[in-house]
Amino acid sequence: MLKRLFSHYLAQELRPMLHLAIPLALAELGWMTMGIVDTMMVGRQLDSSVAIAAVSLGSIVYYVVAIFGTGFMLGLDTLVSHSFGAGDLEDAHRSLVNGIYLSLGLAPVLMLVVHLFDPVLRSIGIEKAVLDQAIPYLNSINWSTLPLLLYFVFRRYLQGVNLARPVMFSLVSANLVNLAGNWALIYGHLGFRAMGTVGSGWSTCVARVYMAAVLLIYAIYYDVRYQTGLLKASRLPHLPRVWRLITLGFPAAMQLGLEVCVFAVATAWIGRLGAVPLASHQVALNTVSFTYMVPLGIGSAAAVRVGQAIGRGDPRAASRAGWTALSFGAAFMTCTAIAFWTVPHYIIRIYTPDPAIIRTAGTLLFVAAFFQLFDGLQAVATGALRGAGDTRTPMICFAAFYWLVGLPLGAYLSLWRGWGAPGLWIGLCAALILIGTVLLFVWRRTEKSLSERFSHNIPEPVETPEGPVLS
Repeated sequence: MLKRLFSHYLAQELRPMLHLAIPLALAELGWMTMGIVDTMMVGRQLDSSVAIAAVSLGSIVYYVVAIFGTGFMLGLDTLVSHSFGAGDLEDAHRSLVNGIYLSLGLAPVLMLVVHLFDPVLRSIGIEKAVLDQAIPYLNSINWSTLPLLLYFVFRRYLQGVNLARPVMFSLVSANLVNLAGNWALIYGHLGFRAMGTVGSGWSTCVARVYMAAVLLIYAIYYDVRYQTGLLKASRLPHLPRVWRLITLGFPAAMQLGLEVCVFAVATAWIGRLGAVPLASHQVALNTVSFTYMVPLGIGSAAAVRVGQAIGRGDPRAASRAGWTALSFGAAFMTCTAIAFWTVPHYIIRIYTPDPAIIRTAGTLLFVAAFFQLFDGLQAVATGALRGAGDTRTPMICFAAFYWLVGLPLGAYLSLWRGWGAPGLWIGLCAALILIGTVLLFVWRRTEKSLSERFSHNIPEPVETPEGPVLS
């Protein structure tokens, strides 16, 4: 009996979830690796702490704006997966086309906002040596905004129709493009002049253009081969669909913006403590962001699987998808917490041999170990809720706990108690524990409401084939 139940579960959810989650988690790791490669490459210059601090400052300021913009594209997770689950590919194609129009409208606005940060950074007391590298770096990566948005549009569409492997390929191969670009532009190889830290920003631009191009080409190739109707879809903008993307995406964008903005404030705050604390913060932040990419990818898979199940009117499958994804995320982040507790210094030496940075960043990773599990839970639960069409609750949780609990507590411990960077991280740790706990309970409530919503029309479970089925 148990064997039959496990075989049924394996076919119903475990295999399809892994089929999506593994490529998407690898894609997220590839995304984060790009930033880590930038940090490591600029960190080999003569004044590594200043270079690392400059990339940290420029990156976090840029992502406050850019990630807010990409958040609008998360509404495609809901719309495309629901359409695909209901067998309506034409509707999924309409969402893709209107997502492209939305990205074209957002890109110039976001670039202008990033440009306006220049005088703000110059007025908050950051070291001149750091600013002299951070601002040119920020201006260079600003040109990657449109390809970044287009990449997110095509990515959300492809994963929503179960085509996750090209997403993984685009990011993994983009890291090779970025690595070569860093080597050539930072240090002056292949006929290029040595540009220093700003060369890393231009390398990132090239890599993002490549990423968007790969997904566009694959979407066209797949349509030509399998005749899915994408090239025949209407190319005219449909304002109600654009508005639907905005209403779904705005809360997700606010959630991402609030999260990144918290770390931007923390980075600017720590930047006033000097180059070494800021570089240590960047190393620790890169590390925890890298591990976070795995549950983030699992959360994307949860959004797709939950959304597809709702699209075909199957609340039991939606519940099964959500809890399976949460289990994967919790297991992985428990392992990373153990690593942060036991071998933090070995991890930090990957970035820099500077003993001062190793010592301070080691303390920050020790703090991070306490929130790893909850960070994983909130990432996956946010994805599952997005698949169910709820992007507002995570936004409220992030706004309340990060800004009303985490940042004030961190400021108190850092400034008034004199704990420095670790004090600020303890405040953020408390916020993440609260966010993860609350969103887990919200998913449980959502799961029950889905069952009630479809209680009069629950289909029998149907095995979902592995891989894309678009015909």
